[in-house]
Amino acid sequence: MVLVSPSLLAADFLHLDRDIQMINRSEADWLHLDVMDGTFVPNISFGFPVLEAVAKVCEKPLDVHYMIDRPERYIQQTAKLGAMMMNVHLEATTHLHRTVQEIHQAGMKAGVTLNPSTPVSLLEDIIGEVEMVLLMSVNPGFGGQKFIENTIDKVKRLRRMIEEKGCQTLIEVDGGVQGETAPRLVAAGVDVLVSGSYVFKAQDPEKVIRDLRSLR
Repeated sequence: MVLVSPSLLAADFLHLDRDIQMINRSEADWLHLDVMDGTFVPNISFGFPVLEAVAKVCEKPLDVHYMIDRPERYIQQTAKLGAMMMNVHLEATTHLHRTVQEIHQAGMKAGVTLNPSTPVSLLEDIIGEVEMVLLMSVNPGFGGQKFIENTIDKVKRLRRMIEEKGCQTLIEVDGGVQGETAPRLVAAGVDVLVSGSYVFKAQDPEKVIRDLRSLR
């Protein structure tokens, strides 16, 4: 069974409470939170005031994805939210192994995120230390972008690495996940689907989540 982590970035920010209550009612496994700083990516999303408010009402585990420079600065603050997973970009932190250790010491699971142009081979010496790898299937910074086709092969390469290393690491994909791409991603070996616009802009978001979760 695939896990589904709807991305709050695509929610209606005038009615966040309504959209989070929908997530609480739904079969969504996690809630994906994209934090952008306008430096690492060319956009700014939301920060800790929003994260803290969401954490108070969301009943799903928080899957926090930092698209920011030096995310290690916010490990303790993220842990205080009660976040389940903290995703950091390989490209944004100089001492990745140390950062992963500190995330674990703070009581969270550690995820490493790769931009579309970053090869999965760079994960060879860290893959056994992390609970999840997040592959970006669009260039990070904006929602609603077109899916990058090479992601399918990238997922397959990562799945082979995980199996060869004997790891239990999950593969998550974020970007352009919808009715056409999701089944192909799951067939390639994805464990967790992040979907924003496809879920929150749907007439029946709960059905979309249910349908994604039923993929085999």
